Amino acid sequence: MSASRTSEALGGAAALRSLIAEGGIIMAPGAADPLTARLVEQAGFPAVYMTGFGATASRLGMPDLGLMTQTEMCDHARNMTRAVSIPVIADADTGYGGPSNIERTVHEYIRAGVAALHLEDQASPKRCGQLAGIRLIDAEDNMHRLACALDARGDSDLIVIGRTDALPAAGIDEAVRRAALYRDAGVDLVFVDGVKLIAEVETIARRVEGPKIISIVDGNETTALTANELRAMGFSIVLYALSTLFSAVKASRDTLDELRRAGTPKARADAMVTYAQFAELVDLAGHQKRADRYEG
Repeated sequence: MSASRTSEALGGAAALRSLIAEGGIIMAPGAADPLTARLVEQAGFPAVYMTGFGATASRLGMPDLGLMTQTEMCDHARNMTRAVSIPVIADADTGYGGPSNIERTVHEYIRAGVAALHLEDQASPKRCGQLAGIRLIDAEDNMHRLACALDARGDSDLIVIGRTDALPAAGIDEAVRRAALYRDAGVDLVFVDGVKLIAEVETIARRVEGPKIISIVDGNETTALTANELRAMGFSIVLYALSTLFSAVKASRDTLDELRRAGTPKARADAMVTYAQFAELVDLAGHQKRADRYEG
């Protein structure tokens, strides 16, 4: 059964749990918006990652500095889950406040239909895990926050991921220590973010026990690692959070530069999809069929 049909049959979270249980590695490219999520699904990937970096860029045109509200992120997640049938793994930042905020965030994400969410241990205002200046909250305090999220999910299949941003802020030893604490708190997977070096990936693979996630960020040497190599290291999920966003920005910029230079985008035609291909991506034919049937 295909990933999309499995997701439809089981529900996103149950489908993602089934994929994890199979023991392979789940490649989840990032999507900044529902349209890109459709591209990820049509390319045959089993899951898609709703990146907070991309959501902030697409909705606000701003950097990932904790500017998106819980309401905006939930709305973004809801639109994405409606656009695809594969599981959506969603960034939930720090949970957007105290225990009651975390509980509401979990409930809203469940209603939005996401398969998994990750909560991080940064102090507010949070920022992208690749940036300098990250401030951490106490690890034991964050264990309580994760326990709140686990209780809040109730009997739903939602996968809760404990993310630590300690690597760039406090070093690999503290990141490994926190990952172990969060695993012991009961999260389904742990996620050490801010990885830039292959040596860091190897250390996480060797020292962090249990199901775990790795994020491969374009521009870092970690892009040399293949999904099969990461699977052999013991990772369950690999996120490619920014690959589609950075590719789209580069392609759009090149087209705009050519349009400005030549007064026509004709030279960029081979770099674009056709109108027909775009119509297929957004299922225009399905909407037209519906209109033909019900609009008289």
